[in-house]
Amino acid sequence: MKQTNFINREIYTERIRPFVNTQMIKVIVGQRRVGKSFLLYQLMNEIKNSFPNSDILYINKELYEFDNVKNYEDLIKFVREKRQNLSEKCFLFIDEIQDIAQFEKALRSFFAEGDFDIYITGSNANLLSGELATILSGRYIEFKVFGLSYAEFLQFHNLQDSDDAFTKFYKFGGLPYLINLPFNENIVMEYLKNIYNTIILKDIVDRYKLRQSRYLNDLSVYLADTVGNIFSAYRISEYLKNQRVEMSPKIILEYMNFLCNAFLIQRISPAALQGKQFLKIGEKYYFEDLGIRHAIRPFRANDIGQVLENLVCHHLMVCGYALSIGKNGEKEIDFVAEKNGEKMYVQVATTLFDEKTREREFGNLLAIKDNYPKIVVTMDKVEGASFQGIKQIPIRKFLLEQK
Repeated sequence: MKQTNFINREIYTERIRPFVNTQMIKVIVGQRRVGKSFLLYQLMNEIKNSFPNSDILYINKELYEFDNVKNYEDLIKFVREKRQNLSEKCFLFIDEIQDIAQFEKALRSFFAEGDFDIYITGSNANLLSGELATILSGRYIEFKVFGLSYAEFLQFHNLQDSDDAFTKFYKFGGLPYLINLPFNENIVMEYLKNIYNTIILKDIVDRYKLRQSRYLNDLSVYLADTVGNIFSAYRISEYLKNQRVEMSPKIILEYMNFLCNAFLIQRISPAALQGKQFLKIGEKYYFEDLGIRHAIRPFRANDIGQVLENLVCHHLMVCGYALSIGKNGEKEIDFVAEKNGEKMYVQVATTLFDEKTREREFGNLLAIKDNYPKIVVTMDKVEGASFQGIKQIPIRKFLLEQK
């Protein structure tokens, strides 16, 4: 364990801490560079203090020193050689485990022995799938890690909440490594483009044995340009055809799954507000990191509506809400957020100064006949405004106060 200086991301350590020193395998997933490795360092530091006599073994497949751990046999051999105190539980941490061939066989072996406490990270949503998921059903718990929230962004960069800080946040995004870079657009965007290329090439092209990345790039640019729009594979296929890019709707859907599995984008599905039935059309997609979105497609002032919607989506997911798009007849609710059996309805609008916009946003919420909280998030700096019990909340206040 080499890293000792880090900013604690308590929102995640608090969720994982109750499962430390249990038989549950802790599976930590998320897009590359959102801070999964540093979360492991934080956990290792706590465990070292709580269990000073136990072995703590750490493997990071992105580091050259672990290049010889290529498959499950190498992994088992490495652990056997490095383990010292056989009378104590071994805390095993494996970073980017998907780069170890058939890693599931080693996990199954370690789990069966009963004296390992296992933590793994990966950059794929289907990290545990198929046979392993069946065998370990009920024996592992998954934690999703996101880029920095606005509150974390201020903490990491030692900033006070302000218009300037907020602008930096939505333009450059929340990847933790930005703490090491100046807020220079050329420098930051070059870094973010490299992260994007790594995700495309390593987490998608290499993993799924694709012949080329051009289709993924074309699709990513289209998604960056249409954040929060209703998705239609057929419409995208027609659009790309006009750009002289031939992609069938079937291929588009397949590649969308690849992008989601790599956590580059988040899929939000619609749900009927009248009853529990999920609809089969009208999905929306948002970027995990707005900085990467702007590296793919440079930010323009008239993007602010899409940016706000993406910020709200990201923040609600960081807070642990399950999200869907509300469909109440012809009326649409941007986000139906559910957590711990409670529900909240959230509309997003750049401003409510326009009467038609105000009628639409409040009207859609007023049509919902239940007593769960209903709010409208805007760029307006109006404090404490409400209409028939529906609160209007400025975006910065929402990002800092909504838990």
